[in-house]
Amino acid sequence: MKNLNNEFQEVFGTAKEPSQFFAPGRINLIGEHTDYNGGHVFPAAISFGTYALGSKRNDLKFRFYSMNFAETGIIECDLKDLRYKEKHDWANYPKGMIKYIMESGFPITRGADILYYGDIPNGAGLSSSASIEMATGVLLENLFDLEIDRIQMITLGQKVENDYIGVNSGIMDQFAIGMGKLDHAILLNCQTLKYEYAPIKLDNHAILIINTNKQRTLAGSKYNERRTQCEHALRDLKTELAIDSLGVLTSEQFEQHKHLIQDEINRKRARHAVTENVRTVVALKKLQAGDLGAFGKLMNESHQSLKYDYDVTGVELDTIVEAAWDVEGVLGARMTGAGFGGCAIAIVEKDKIENVKQHVNTTYRNTVGYDATFYTAAISDGAKQMTEGVL
Repeated sequence: MKNLNNEFQEVFGTAKEPSQFFAPGRINLIGEHTDYNGGHVFPAAISFGTYALGSKRNDLKFRFYSMNFAETGIIECDLKDLRYKEKHDWANYPKGMIKYIMESGFPITRGADILYYGDIPNGAGLSSSASIEMATGVLLENLFDLEIDRIQMITLGQKVENDYIGVNSGIMDQFAIGMGKLDHAILLNCQTLKYEYAPIKLDNHAILIINTNKQRTLAGSKYNERRTQCEHALRDLKTELAIDSLGVLTSEQFEQHKHLIQDEINRKRARHAVTENVRTVVALKKLQAGDLGAFGKLMNESHQSLKYDYDVTGVELDTIVEAAWDVEGVLGARMTGAGFGGCAIAIVEKDKIENVKQHVNTTYRNTVGYDATFYTAAISDGAKQMTEGVL
């Protein structure tokens, strides 16, 4: 943090001591492709994230600088003109937060200098944009003595993505980052925003994030296709069932009525949505009972379902996950995110991490021709102010 302080003073030409804030990235531990099917997700905030350092100015100018994009230099805007501008690139995320916080009736009467530094791996699907949004939110809240309800700040972050940037994403990322809690995951219903914390005591285990380093070229088109297939399955089930989403069904109810789904592919997609949602609820109980081993088995089942019923894994993710399953000390492993590239996660005994990395990477390189990248993460608190450089 001392280095970041010095960088802030040098970049902005000031002797001021900036206030310091941090917003984590996130992983989804279980519950994939359930959010838009009326089910639960199970994210956790992680120890990688975005640092934001800021101090108020005496005029209406905002100046943004990112150490990750130093080549773009300082990006400036005026409080009276917060329109989206393509040339402002990454700075549109904090600009959007400023705009929507002000439009919600919170007074921001002066500008500020803000420096950002993120250690979330680029393109890993750990939600760096939502991390920037929430870091900006807590920074503005503290600098300008605002009292913003945390759920409202989270919904404003999603509004930045949806309306300002133009990305049709759900609320899970901002929620996990805004509401994260040390050593806890969150069982979240994305429709109702009802949530419950689940203790996840890793003790002698750690979370290993494994990046396939494959661009997720198919993720967008296949995502839309899967949504449509689930909607068609739901429509068929509604011919006899009074339901509004797949997420309300138990596995038994699905088995009793799956014959109503005319198309066999749509039936598989719906089976994943139902069984994956059931797994999230079981996962909560297993973690509450302190049974990390049972939670790991649920992760494995989740990946199998994503591979065979939802068909969103691909050779890269399957190679990584199945190689991890082969190594002693791995409690569970699965893909995380939309699929077709991106990351897998594994819960691994700390003293076996190097063995796991070596075996997985050798298998991966032999299969796909290039290396994976590995990150060891802890489960952290959500977005907050730092005190004296301490998280």
